[in-house]
Amino acid sequence: MPLDRPVINSGVPHSARIWNYWLGGKDCYEIDRQVGDEIHGMNPQIVGIARAQRAFLRRAVTHLTEEAGLRQFLDIGTGLPTADNTHEVAQHAARDARIVYVDHDPTVLAHAHALLTSTPEGATAFVAADLRDPDTILDRAAGTLDLSRPVGLILLGITAHVPDESVYDIVARLLAALPSGSHLVLGDSTEVYRPEAMRAMVAHWNAASDNPRVNRSPEQLNRFFDGLEPLAPGLVSVARWRAEPGGSAEPSEVDCFGGVARKP
Repeated sequence: MPLDRPVINSGVPHSARIWNYWLGGKDCYEIDRQVGDEIHGMNPQIVGIARAQRAFLRRAVTHLTEEAGLRQFLDIGTGLPTADNTHEVAQHAARDARIVYVDHDPTVLAHAHALLTSTPEGATAFVAADLRDPDTILDRAAGTLDLSRPVGLILLGITAHVPDESVYDIVARLLAALPSGSHLVLGDSTEVYRPEAMRAMVAHWNAASDNPRVNRSPEQLNRFFDGLEPLAPGLVSVARWRAEPGGSAEPSEVDCFGGVARKP
């Protein structure tokens, strides 16, 4: 799929590039490393959060392909390509899986070709769009996904960038377009374990970036799952969601809560 060359402002920090930096990636600029180090200094758990969220994605997608039988995924706010991308995890379990990635960050668009690899049996595509425009997302995703069949909707670290109440209507609009048997995978930042550090992180980010974000309580995050059937253990710290016995030594209590739920 041809992609327009994006215009990247290397003087303004971007969350996708900073997240990539925390995960050990190299696709970032000096401003991203600077802000990333400043945030890490005031909130040392942030690297653990980034890694725990990526591990949660891997476990959730593996479950949905192997146990729930899903073969389609809509990953919104995917971020920069790194290890265990959604299509890699899904197509490892099911070679015919089809994945659409969505992001509006110009840096992600510039690297989208790395997300467009696929098994011959499956498919991947990239949509340049904003979460705030769900109709465009759904319209363009329908070019790759069959929206009459169950879809895994993935929203990790993205709802925080819509700080007002409109975010609930946006997610509801996306879910309304998906059929029974679809699943929501959602996780985002909280202030449960280290509230002062998490608040300081958001304040610093909002002062440095043109893409503000907000922390939400577990109760607020649970609202995204209204009307859905939660999978055990429900909404928990992402490091605890079906943690693998003997797995990595990531912090068990991180200020990012997530869950998976099925649309009845």
